[in-house]
Amino acid sequence: MTVVRPPETESRQVGVILERRKLDNPWVDHSWRPVQVLAGVPGSEPWTKLAEGDGWERFYAGVAELVLYRHESETYAYNIESAQPSVWVFLRNSDAAPGIALHGASVDPGEAHAHNDTGDDIVDFVPMPEAILEWVTDYVQRHPPTKEHYKRKRDRADPEALARRTRLYDSDPLRQVPEDE
Repeated sequence: MTVVRPPETESRQVGVILERRKLDNPWVDHSWRPVQVLAGVPGSEPWTKLAEGDGWERFYAGVAELVLYRHESETYAYNIESAQPSVWVFLRNSDAAPGIALHGASVDPGEAHAHNDTGDDIVDFVPMPEAILEWVTDYVQRHPPTKEHYKRKRDRADPEALARRTRLYDSDPLRQVPEDE
């Protein structure tokens, strides 16, 4: 299936490294979190164990695609101008081993927020690698955020159109009460 994207869209593949930590918890025995995003894709197979220590293991989880859209350049600018530019990684629980699946990654804080709101995804951020930061900065410079907010002008209200017109009682001119009462 071919993915059709709007013009001026750019994408880049990145490698994601996850850490599995043992927990001292009666209900959950471990947790997963992203620890690093690689600017390129290594030759390793997904779920290759990279390192381990006392209570933790690190895995190369696989490839995620970062996609930049022109209409989102304002949020990219917000991200790269922040104190710590970040890449958000989306994980989802899975029945297949190792129990977690890499669902994607993004440099858009709004997309991260949307994934976080689903309740199904584990969303965490890692520092943005320098090569990715340069790529996103270049994209934002070439496609600057636009402030094209158009405020619609309303039609002026006709005060006579809102007035209530009723006939008065003909039989009692002093009463002058509308007929619908």
